[in-house]
Amino acid sequence: MKHSILIILLFFSSLAKATEMLSVNVPDTLAERVKACTICHGAEDKYSRDAYYPRIAGKLEGYLFNQLRHFRDGRRYYQPMAILLENMSDEYLQEIAWYFASLNLPYPPPESITLQPSEANLAEKLVYSGDLKRNIPACSACHGEDLMGTAPFVPGLLGLHSTYLIAQLGGWHSGGLIRGKITNCMADIAKELTYEEINAVAKWLATQPVSGKPANQLPPEMAQRCVSIVSENGEAR
Repeated sequence: MKHSILIILLFFSSLAKATEMLSVNVPDTLAERVKACTICHGAEDKYSRDAYYPRIAGKLEGYLFNQLRHFRDGRRYYQPMAILLENMSDEYLQEIAWYFASLNLPYPPPESITLQPSEANLAEKLVYSGDLKRNIPACSACHGEDLMGTAPFVPGLLGLHSTYLIAQLGGWHSGGLIRGKITNCMADIAKELTYEEINAVAKWLATQPVSGKPANQLPPEMAQRCVSIVSENGEAR
């Protein structure tokens, strides 16, 4: 009997110690709460280039907020993101967007890709001049001369993996689930590109070093063409 009581006492003593060891005070901070995001998008103290998950640190707050809402509301489809965000309010999504926009982390080096001269020439023409005959504006017209985005809603194009860029442009081109089937100015532009052009632009962008800063505003002609971005955010705020 005494032996049994001793075993029981030892069991509860060990259980109490184990519980104490497992009890960790986790701070209730935004940085702690968004660690679910960094599982895919990279930890705060690291920088890496993943082929399928884009860098979100330092992206424009307005752009990040829009994408979070689009995933939550089904305008842009990726099931893990939809599940993660389905019960979050606009206010909370705005906090998350602000947090990642405020991070200033080093970018990875440019991707090592060998482009043929014809590919590089084709990409540079589309990036900086577009193709007026097909009503394709230059990428730089919306994304800025430095290709680092245009405040507050247009993202930068540098520091991203070529595979990710090809997937996004291809999704817009085909109307696939990855970008949703809702018409907007980027979808209309991408539909005019050939797959050869999409591959060339994506690879060229991935080989460029990150430098410069976002532009302050869209040129009037692009603001008019992409008025859906402005109207959408006017309704949301």
